[in-house]
Amino acid sequence: MKTTQRLLAATEDIWAAYHDHPFVLGIQDGTLDREKFRYYIIQDYLYLEEYLKVFAVGIAKAKRPETVGLFSKYVTLLTQGEMDIHRGYMGKFAVSREELDRTPRALDNLSYTSYMLRVAYEEGEAEILAAILACAYSYEVIAKTMVERAPAAAEHPFYGEWVRGYVDPHYSQANVLLLDTLDALTEGYDEARLRHLTDIFVACSRYELAFWDLAWNMSK
Repeated sequence: MKTTQRLLAATEDIWAAYHDHPFVLGIQDGTLDREKFRYYIIQDYLYLEEYLKVFAVGIAKAKRPETVGLFSKYVTLLTQGEMDIHRGYMGKFAVSREELDRTPRALDNLSYTSYMLRVAYEEGEAEILAAILACAYSYEVIAKTMVERAPAAAEHPFYGEWVRGYVDPHYSQANVLLLDTLDALTEGYDEARLRHLTDIFVACSRYELAFWDLAWNMSK
């Protein structure tokens, strides 16, 4: 079994819960309260600011040019796409840099990003990849499941842009590279190291579920 298959098998129940979460279902059927989504967009941006730093540490720790390229690719995806406050939903909601600066990270958001940064600073490139995988890949899986369940979700006049962004082939290609790189880096890992990677991935998968909760409840 490949490492990524092992990680996904260990979190099957957690990932299944994503698809039936009321926030995710609200995007899928277009009924989500837009104030909840606005809160999510702001918290997600604050999350991405820290998430970006995890990739930056990964660049510094990478031992192979291919891995440097992977981390760099995600930095480009984030800075030129999701983190452009003048485009997409940030623009639709008129979220300003000033509003972002005065908005505190929700506690679960702060805990999640702090955990990933600790992994990044204390561990190696494979562990960093395991930490970022839960976020990067789960969004693709969630969006594709939405489209499978409700094909019209991708064409919703408001939420369709979110869905299309995560089913986009370019996003999927980046995730294929992430998965393949993690599998390649961990060939020959002994059971103890694989268990450690699994612990990291399980923790981050649980944090992802908690993030959907904080968005739904608009938690502070």
